[in-house]
Amino acid sequence: MKTIHLLSIVAAASLLVACGGDSPSNLGVVDNSPARGTLIQNPPIRTAFFTAGDFAAKLNASASGRNLLAIAGAPKCGVDVQYIHYGTVGGASESTDATGALMTPSGGPGCTGSRPIVLYAHGTTTVKSYNLANLLDEGSPAYSEAALIAAIYAAQGFIVVAPNYAGYEASKLAYHPYLNADQESKEMMDALSAARKALPGLLQPVQDSGKLFITGYSQGGHVAMATHKAMQAAGQAVTASAPMSGPYALAAYTDAVFYGNVGLGSTLFAPLLINSYQKAYGNLYSQLTDIYEPSYASGIDTLLPTDTPLSTLFAPGGKLPQTALFSRTPPTAPAGSPPSLQPTLNAISPPTTPPELAPLFALGFGTSNLVTNAARLNFLLDAFANPDGAVPSVTTAQPAANPAHPIRIATKKNDLRNWTPARPVLLCAGSADPTVFYNVNTQLMQAYWSSPSPAAPPAGLLTVLNVDSAPAGAADPYATVKAGFGQAKAGTAAAAVSAGASDGGASAVVQAYHGSLVPPFCNAAARGFFQQVAAASL
Repeated sequence: MKTIHLLSIVAAASLLVACGGDSPSNLGVVDNSPARGTLIQNPPIRTAFFTAGDFAAKLNASASGRNLLAIAGAPKCGVDVQYIHYGTVGGASESTDATGALMTPSGGPGCTGSRPIVLYAHGTTTVKSYNLANLLDEGSPAYSEAALIAAIYAAQGFIVVAPNYAGYEASKLAYHPYLNADQESKEMMDALSAARKALPGLLQPVQDSGKLFITGYSQGGHVAMATHKAMQAAGQAVTASAPMSGPYALAAYTDAVFYGNVGLGSTLFAPLLINSYQKAYGNLYSQLTDIYEPSYASGIDTLLPTDTPLSTLFAPGGKLPQTALFSRTPPTAPAGSPPSLQPTLNAISPPTTPPELAPLFALGFGTSNLVTNAARLNFLLDAFANPDGAVPSVTTAQPAANPAHPIRIATKKNDLRNWTPARPVLLCAGSADPTVFYNVNTQLMQAYWSSPSPAAPPAGLLTVLNVDSAPAGAADPYATVKAGFGQAKAGTAAAAVSAGASDGGASAVVQAYHGSLVPPFCNAAARGFFQQVAAASL
């Protein structure tokens, strides 16, 4: 039986008392069936509503809100936020539920009637209670992303459907199917189906215009691309998509990490990914110490997502190392290996090239590391024998033909170098991303779609935007986005120098790059792209 989580109802009700919205006494129709796409409560709880002026005032009350307004523009619509609860599936196709946000515009021209839908996928978070429908609590872990999508899309006339994902918030799934392309695309379509059922019964109803745009950032970039692929394969209409800073070429990206190109956040991503694929495929390990050092293995399969703060997880003696994914001592080549193998292993533990990235990669190695040398060596031996066409250098741009290691088999299964879009796609990212590397994701997808097999998308369908590049003159449609990003990056560095940073603010930029610098600018670019495609299709 599926019911609204009691704490979610109470929290939503307490927020709504102040703004005159729904209450738990108006629960409407509850559908407890487990069917995919079921809207479990209809109408959904309305968790927040703002006029355009109210929303602008709310954002203007903080420095971060003012920065967001400068990028998003003044709201032209009010924003209503509904908490949706829907039926979906887990990573092994088991029936489950999940929750999310339905944001609808209201007010003047361009805000009512038939409106386009943006199906939005959020980035990786470890926070179990992450809830994009909470736009009133500025202390909520999801508030910044909720405010971003409300300002960029809903306040500019788009309906927004944004899942919290299975395994998060009130979902009863005991894990999260992280970067599982089949599950995440099904869940996005289920959330969309549920949201469409909710639209007619809202207090300020709007209609689905039939134009569907799909986007998402980081993990959500992978989700968005997988969803576009799945909907296209199913014959369902997609107007355009804009995946942002995502690990699309997942097999190549994972290979690069094991080669030593360890990005920020890898000690969080690794257990999420391994647990997801163990739940889906059942063959990544027999026991946790097959992959993890004994000091971290116990309970790691149920650790994430969690509401335990990262500072606690990373504390000395805590559940995870902060950055050391691998051992600083290189793996030992097996007896009988070619003489060149040990020097190769030494040279990538950690890599020293390219020199500008060596300090970043070095952070991923230590003495209190997460993944055992034996696990890393077994992975690398398969990568050497069955190489990806992009790692350690680009050859075919294709995934490995016959990977044998179970993690490599799983990442190939969820790699998105296996389709060709038939509708416009914008790939947006920053080329200096220290977390989801530009060259083995955005740039590699571009190379894959430019290669003879499969056929490249029709001319004009693929746009690639590096926000961290110089504007290409007055004719550059993204000149404002690029200039704004450059200013934001410079401002981050300057603020760090003012606070006493001795490196010119470089470390502050690296820390902020993926999580806070790139997202608003790529989302602004995505909105402009969607508006352009919508206008062209009229």
